[in-house]
Amino acid sequence: MSKKKSFVVRIDPAMHKALEKWAADEFRSLNGQVEWLLHQQLKKAGRLKKEDDNKKAGQDS
Repeated sequence: MSKKKSFVVRIDPAMHKALEKWAADEFRSLNGQVEWLLHQQLKKAGRLKKEDDNKKAGQDS
């Protein structure tokens, strides 16, 4: 498994609550949901290297 980097992100309580609900609806942790959302947007914007995209492709659901 690849090493992950952590950082602090500040969001308003309403957004946090909405993300928690969405994550629960999709059987993900809040952290997993945020990581998935960021990955989807990076992919859509063409900002991922091909090998990064291929590694993560097996984890998309």
